[in-house]
Amino acid sequence: MSLAVLHSRGLDGLHAPEITVEVHLSNGLPSFTLVGLAETEVKEARERVRCALNNSGLDFPHSKRITVNLAPAELPKESGRFDLPIALGILAASGQIDASRLQHFEFVGELSLAGDVRPVRGALPLALGLRRSAPHRALVLPSASAPEAALVPGLTVHTADHLLEVVQALLPGDAALCKPLPWAQPAVPKTDPTLVPDWRDVKGQQGAKRALEVAAAGGHSALLVGPPGTGKSMLAQRFVHLLPRLNEAQALSSAALWSLAGRFEAEHWARRPFRAPHHSATAAALVGGGSPPRPGEISLAHEGVLFLDELPEYPRSALEALREPLENGRITISRAGRQAEFPADFQLLAAMNPCPCGHLGHPRLSCRCSPDVVARYQGRISGPLLDRIDLQIEVPAVHPATLSAAPEGEDTATVAQRVFETRERQWQRQGCLNAHLDGAALATHAALPCAAADFFEGTCLRLGWSARAHQRVLRIARTVADLQGLDQIGIEQVSEAIQYRRALRGRP
Repeated sequence: MSLAVLHSRGLDGLHAPEITVEVHLSNGLPSFTLVGLAETEVKEARERVRCALNNSGLDFPHSKRITVNLAPAELPKESGRFDLPIALGILAASGQIDASRLQHFEFVGELSLAGDVRPVRGALPLALGLRRSAPHRALVLPSASAPEAALVPGLTVHTADHLLEVVQALLPGDAALCKPLPWAQPAVPKTDPTLVPDWRDVKGQQGAKRALEVAAAGGHSALLVGPPGTGKSMLAQRFVHLLPRLNEAQALSSAALWSLAGRFEAEHWARRPFRAPHHSATAAALVGGGSPPRPGEISLAHEGVLFLDELPEYPRSALEALREPLENGRITISRAGRQAEFPADFQLLAAMNPCPCGHLGHPRLSCRCSPDVVARYQGRISGPLLDRIDLQIEVPAVHPATLSAAPEGEDTATVAQRVFETRERQWQRQGCLNAHLDGAALATHAALPCAAADFFEGTCLRLGWSARAHQRVLRIARTVADLQGLDQIGIEQVSEAIQYRRALRGRP
């Protein structure tokens, strides 16, 4: 009887728990049994492994009773990522490779019938899980998946294209006969600064551009309200380029979600994601779902921007699902027997027309909608959700004749530098962006002098704002003051912040 023990990694949401692969060979009726709460695709590994070993010129112990256990047994196992460790376990248990060398590695990879090692989903979360729990081990991955895992610092990652490459690195006897596995090189992003849309391309919307600069500087969510063709989508597409590049921790957190969804691309490394789902997207598409649970649009927009154009056209259930992540920056997906939590710290940027025809408040075109129709249209966005959107900005129609005479304004780099400096000031002062100020920190860093406090309180009472709206306007006023380099908030900054909550008249 022979026993081999190897190490691999599973996926449980964004976590990558260690999986111990135990392979036991014994005499008896020939069989191949796989246990350990394995999903269907894992059980199919029996046929893939048998064919891969035979087609690679290796001996498969047909006359033995083979038992493979994937521990811990209570954790569900899915996908074909355990093919490679199962095949190596059979080879080690039958004495074809050196079992003592297996303890220095963790193996992940799907096998083809010819023995090729195919890419797997979630290589970056696997590497992060290994760094947390067993950084002394090296990770062996398919060549197509290894570059993203190699982005994790302080980790040894090897690549393999074929099962035989791994076998040659683990041959028994003289170590000189072994051929070491190649080291993985980190994925190299390719950037082209000429492709960045310029902020100055949007003409005649100085008020909206100023409001979005405030939103970028403080990490605030924003709603753009205006007739069709006023530049709402242009502003949104350029907004993400005002935000600073991600640091290493933020880039790893964002890229891990893309890797888990199987959509990692090297050119997006350290860049703020910009997600713009169609208004027909369901609640599950936005928040995530499936079995096992996978991240949705709000998690793919983590550390970036989620743009919802034509906001009232989204299903009500999808919009209401945004309320929790807008508050705490995380989303928990619960399914029968499975639960997963994904980060969703995004900046919400939404756009809408003021009415179904879009011409309400237009200086030259008359609106065809009755007051009841307008109220029903705006009522598709619930009060609790609207209350959670910091800035509600009016984007008015501009006469075409004034566009050619409009000044060019500042370019993207100039505004982005000002946003970066303002954000740095916030991090140094309070350790977070103004949008995340709460409780005692908000009272300390957004304290108002007597005159500004009296003016602000009177405005809140007159407009009937909730306590949440009161706090959000304070945060906006703090950001306005930071953009101006002021230590204290005054009436001028409070007044500007109040104007950023008045795009939908009569709404909170």
